[in-house]
Amino acid sequence: MAEGPNISRVAALIGDPARASILVALMRGQALTVSELATEAGVGLPTASSHLAQLQAGGLVAPRKEGRHKYFRLASEGAAGVIEALMGFAGDLPAPKRAPGPRDPALRRARVCYNHLAGEMGVRLYDSLIARGHLVTGTEGMTLSPGGWDFASDFGITSGSFAGLRPPLCRECLDWSARRSHLGGRLGRAFLGAIEAKGWARRLAGTRIIAFTPEGERAFARAFP
Repeated sequence: MAEGPNISRVAALIGDPARASILVALMRGQALTVSELATEAGVGLPTASSHLAQLQAGGLVAPRKEGRHKYFRLASEGAAGVIEALMGFAGDLPAPKRAPGPRDPALRRARVCYNHLAGEMGVRLYDSLIARGHLVTGTEGMTLSPGGWDFASDFGITSGSFAGLRPPLCRECLDWSARRSHLGGRLGRAFLGAIEAKGWARRLAGTRIIAFTPEGERAFARAFP
């Protein structure tokens, strides 16, 4: 058998319904406890612990300890990208004639994709940066142009904020509802954080929805025309 990526192993890990529920829950971008993930998956604590051990061994989740508490999160943006793509693909299967992605209009409008803005608002942010020449692709991949860094500074985002951190700074992420790109990577995370810090929007607890205030939506439209 030819050597190559072990797709079957990753597929088997994701393919279990309980493990899939755990991964989808972690797509909210929050670190969750074993107990919280057990509830999400509808299984007992020992079973959830076993599933998490398998997902960790497969490179899909990573633990984080804070004091006496142990949390789990998705291991990387690469893992999040796989889950996001599968959610979009699976969402099309039962009714291929309907619009792709989530049925909830709020999720289609704006949601968190692991740690960056997705949905219609995420696509608008990405398209605006591209159209104004703020986001460019060079020899080292996608990054901000000098004018883009000037624009980002209005959000408190500077190039020095990313010094010594691993790439990618910017990553094009296919949006599973719009079927167009939104901005991922460390810059995508920074823009979402800045939008929340400005009070334009907030995450609805227990969901992936990003809810914009009326004033925040107007400010977003001015910033990303």
